[in-house]
Parts: sequence; C-alpha cells; structure tokens
Amino acid sequence: MKKINPARLSQLLFLILFLFLFVQTEYRGNDTIPAAINSFFRADPLVLASYLAAVRSFTWLLLPALLVIVFTLILGRFFCGWICPLGTFLDLITGWIKKTAPLKFLKGNLKYWLLLPLLSLALFNINLAGVLDPIAIFLRALTFFFYPLMGDAVRQGWTKLYYLVGEQRDFLEPAYGVIRDHLLPFRETFYPLAFVSALMFIAIIFLERYERRNWCRNICPLGTLLGMVARFSPLKRMPVDLCPDCKACSTVCPTSFDREILQQDECILCMDCLRACRFRRISFNFRFLSKNDQPYLPARRVLLGGLVSGFFLSGFFRFRHPEAEALVLRPPGVRDEGEFLKKCVRCGECMKVCLKSALYPAVMQSGPESLFTPVVIPRLGYCEYNCTLCGQVCPTGAIPNLPVAEKKLAVIGKAVFDKNHCLPFARKTNCIVCEEHCPIPQKAIRSESVEDVDLNGRKILLQKPYVVDELCNGCGICENVCPLEGKEGIKVFAVKDRSPLKADPEKREAEDPYGGEKT
Repeated sequence: MKKINPARLSQLLFLILFLFLFVQTEYRGNDTIPAAINSFFRADPLVLASYLAAVRSFTWLLLPALLVIVFTLILGRFFCGWICPLGTFLDLITGWIKKTAPLKFLKGNLKYWLLLPLLSLALFNINLAGVLDPIAIFLRALTFFFYPLMGDAVRQGWTKLYYLVGEQRDFLEPAYGVIRDHLLPFRETFYPLAFVSALMFIAIIFLERYERRNWCRNICPLGTLLGMVARFSPLKRMPVDLCPDCKACSTVCPTSFDREILQQDECILCMDCLRACRFRRISFNFRFLSKNDQPYLPARRVLLGGLVSGFFLSGFFRFRHPEAEALVLRPPGVRDEGEFLKKCVRCGECMKVCLKSALYPAVMQSGPESLFTPVVIPRLGYCEYNCTLCGQVCPTGAIPNLPVAEKKLAVIGKAVFDKNHCLPFARKTNCIVCEEHCPIPQKAIRSESVEDVDLNGRKILLQKPYVVDELCNGCGICENVCPLEGKEGIKVFAVKDRSPLKADPEKREAEDPYGGEKT
C-alpha cells in the first residue's frame, strides 16, 4: 500500500481552506464575515516584514506571521512546501507542462534583487511588497478575473438551461439557489487591472515550462525571505550532497538539487527525496551544533546594492499628481493617505466584499505607489451607509474595522455641485434625486425653493439643492444616482481633513431644515 505523503496532504488541505475562505469572503446576507481569506495574509512573513519596515510598529493582527517566522527558524522553509496555496497549485499542474531548458538569467541573485529593494522601499515609506507577494497575486487573479468570469459564465449558462427545459425550469430553481447563495459572487462586477492580474498569474504558470517551481526558487520574494531565515534552522537533511551511485534526489526535488549540494535556503521540506531513496540513506534531523558550510547569501554587494536601490526608487514611486490625487477617495475610516499606503497589502479583499461595488483597484490615480490599492469610484458604486465589511476583511488594519456607528461618521470626501451641469442650475429644471437618495437621516443634501427664470424667460419656482458640509460623509450615492449621462452634476472630492463628522446625523436636531453651510 502506498504511503500517504503528509506534505501533499497538508498542501491540499490548505488549498481547500484557501478556496473555502475565498468564497466565504463575500456578502452572503450577513453584516459580519467571521472567517475571511485575510487569515493567510496575517500569516504571511513578507507582509509582516514590509509592514514593520514601513510603519515601524507592530500590530497583533500579524502575530501569526511572527509565529511562522519562529517556526521557520526551527523547521526551515516549511511554509512553501506545506502551506502556500500558490505553490500547491503549481505542484498540481506542473506535471501537465512540458519542460524545456532552464532560463539561466533567472539563476543566482535575481530573487535578492527583488526582495531587498522591496524591503528597502518599505524603509523609505513605500510599501509595494503586496504587488509581488505570491498569495496576493493568486488572490487578485481570482478576485478580479477568474471569479467574476466564472460567475458570469454560470449565470448565462443557467439562463440558457432555463430556455432549454421550458416549463420544467421550476425544478431547477432550488439547485440554482444553493449555487447562487453559497458559491457565486454576490455582484456582477468587472474590475480595472483584471487582465493585468490574470497575466501575472499566468506568467508564473508559464515559468513552469522551464523548471519545476521556477517562481518559487528563483523569483518569489516571500520564498526568498523564508529561505534566508531557514538557513539558521537546526533541522537538516543528511547527507547534504548527492550520492554518487544514485542521484535520484535531483530528479524528484522541486527546488534544491539542481546542483550537487543541497541548498538549505531552497529546501521546502517536501520530503520527496526521503521517499525516493532506495537505500534509506536520507534523514532529516536536528543538528544544533552542526557547521553550515554554505556561504551566507546574499553577497555583500547584492545586499548593499538592494538597499541603496530602494532609496533611489523611492523618489520615483512617491510621485503623486496633485490634480489626480484630489479625486482619489479611500475606503471609510482611512484618514491619512501615507499611512494607508504603507499598510495596504493590495490583496483586493475589500473590493471583493464591497456591497455596492464602490471599491476598485487603483491604476495610477495617486502615482505608481497606489497600484492595486482600493479607491472609491462613486460613478460605478457607492459606500453603503450601514456596511463595514471592508474594514472587517482588511488583514493589516489599513482600513479600520469600525463599529457601524463610527463608520457612519467616517469621512470619505465631500460632495460638490457642478453648477454647469446640475439640472436645477444649468437647465432650470427641478431635480432632487440626490437629496432623495442621501442616506443621512437629516439629509446632507437639501434643497430650497427660490424664484427663478427658466431658459424661456418665464418665472418659475425652482428647487435648488445644496450640500450641508458638516453632515456629508462623501459616501458617493449622490454622484452614483445622478441622472445625467456622462459627466455628473454632483461629484465627491477628497479632502485633506478626514476627521469623523462632529455632528452625529442620527442625533442631530432638525429644527432648522436649512441649517449648515451651503456648497
């Protein structure tokens, strides 16, 4: 009977858990998400390292990542061979991909030239580690491309099936209800950068053509970081070199034995060599006082070059265009743009759970530094007044997890009327759609009746709207529902002071319905 491979079993269990949490990180009719995919990011040492470098403080949200580093110091690079969902996916498909000669330029120090500048950039307050984090790459590809595509395909397929079965389609409704409520995405949303996210993921798969786990051994910044830590692990494989009469290890090892001597920083503890050894010569034992004959990597010039390059690159990535930044709206509770960019993992979870499709990945709205970070685009969606899901799923607290009462007071921006386009101002036509939809109980958008002259010179009684600044939280629903096609008549702009509203809209007295500053 063939023995069960514990590493493969662990990989499959964690991949199933990853996909289960991914599907659960979705609005399923509840105001809270008790278990989310952010658990994987909170156990991600690259997220922890970049967070510590950029924010220069520790958060207990990332305690699991600290534990992973401690266990890596003891056991070695086990995360890549036992837990990482992207590594598991590569192991599942690599056998179906025909191999050719390895790419020589990927060998050597390339992985250090990726990791070290990323950490150096974080030291200079530019945290871009999430762009190349393997879990984030996997999750963004699923969130922005494959999951919406699957949802659209299933819905269209089910519609065609209804037409085929005709009057018998009522029998299919319970089955579709189960799929809709537990598997499909809640919203039909397609995201900017969806193809970019998919191409990054496909490129990693394409690298398998040249070498098994090519991404993991030659590029992955998370794997490189864990490998540097794993060099100090007392758990060692013996012997460290290939047996001259066998060399079977080099054929089964996914990462470490492309050379004659085992590279401890690349060994992912899959134990394939242990099971493949016909002579039972291989063992994994703790050797606390054993000498490590391998040179400590990276080399000094690579280490210094990586750190210095981060200093020069930080100037480029820090550039923000003032006019574009004025339109960048962040999720509720984000008060400081710089702090938000230093903490954001760019995982896409907040966009996935956004109830009214308000959040989308930034392209270059706030400069290169903002790539893949969430921005509110009111013309496409708005921030639901009672929703706090984005703060619940954020793995690092970049979006604060606020109670509902505090979230209602959180300022995203301020609405401003464009009098050249708004119907009451530009066309002398009554329109109070924005006022009707404003979710603030005391109405942050109000209107007053004034006598005016229409475009034909006739006197009319016109309802002119205005914004009460002290009540407006910038949720964006007014811009979203504006009936004008193309350019909207009211727009939400970012503000420097995002302090919570001082007046509680639900407790404010409404004795003066026209109180507040008119905007």
